[in-house]
Amino acid sequence: MKGIIFTEFLDLVEDKFGLEMVDTIITQSQLESNGIYTSIGTYRFSEMLQLLQNLSTNTDISIDDLLLTYAEHFFSVIEKNYPGLLDTYKDPIEMLSSIENHIHVEVKKIYPDAELPTFIVEKKTKNSLTMIYKSSRAMHHFGLGLMNKTFEHFNSSAEIVLEKIKEDGTEVKFIIKKHS
Repeated sequence: MKGIIFTEFLDLVEDKFGLEMVDTIITQSQLESNGIYTSIGTYRFSEMLQLLQNLSTNTDISIDDLLLTYAEHFFSVIEKNYPGLLDTYKDPIEMLSSIENHIHVEVKKIYPDAELPTFIVEKKTKNSLTMIYKSSRAMHHFGLGLMNKTFEHFNSSAEIVLEKIKEDGTEVKFIIKKHS
């Protein structure tokens, strides 16, 4: 997993819960990296899982809710650092439907060894989108949070239903209906 995911996560933890919480969750985790991350480095997903689990335990906030909050934070990082990518699109459905064939292609240019989830568009209309998310990391709530922020970015809203295809969350269907 790319280091930017870790550095931004720890920034979020510091902003929302304080520097002491950052120290606490790093100390409680058994991290090969010792909690020292660079945005361009690559680290084991197991480290992110430990940090999330320890943050969840210490805050009584579910991992899914933490991932939603983190996605909102991460979208602001994308807005700030990659505005050209977002400016390519005029509509949230168009943007979301292009995750696999455009956005992830651009991410791979910046981070060639990034391991990204797969998004398969099953059905698309002007105001709706059905996609299948596949990832061994089961971070679908991070994806959900990014989708929510995408609609907000375009001054729009939507109903997004998440249906687990596989109980472990490694395969999920997103059914998105844009509000007119």
